[in-house]
Amino acid sequence: MPRSASARLIVLRHAKSAWPDGVPDHERPLAGRGRRDAPAAGRWLREVQCVPDLVICSTAQRTRETWDLVAAQLGASPEVVFEPRVYEASASALVAVLRDVPERWRAVLLIGHQPGVQDMVLSLAGGGDDEALTRARAKFPTSAVAILQLPGTWSHLVPDTATLTDFAVPRGVHVTR
Repeated sequence: MPRSASARLIVLRHAKSAWPDGVPDHERPLAGRGRRDAPAAGRWLREVQCVPDLVICSTAQRTRETWDLVAAQLGASPEVVFEPRVYEASASALVAVLRDVPERWRAVLLIGHQPGVQDMVLSLAGGGDDEALTRARAKFPTSAVAILQLPGTWSHLVPDTATLTDFAVPRGVHVTR
């Protein structure tokens, strides 16, 4: 991607997870609501024409299940990287992962966890849709999707330079904006 080109970052918090007894956090599966909401997130991304070229997904069970259900709705087959650094990552750690993205990728979907995903979105967003920013600040629930337009290259990603263009919470039958 040329330095003057922009990139699109799609940030998805995993769908609602279950809390089975005796299951380590990393291995927690999706709950029933999560299995309903994740496909809705995929359909919403397809409908708003925001399909990624590359997916960077946490290695946790709930994020991998979220991706499988989202992917089935996209109508595309992006490259997928299951990245251990995304699990329990802070905002700055997530930005470090994104800085390693090769410049050929123009639209990247990051699937991760709270509070890192919300903190990163708010850190990167130097402006954008005021209503979307207000909602992203107030709450970043499961299955929430933030779309940011980034200037320049992934390797030069810094706080306060992106534009938050949309924030939605797709649910099994509707989307909250």
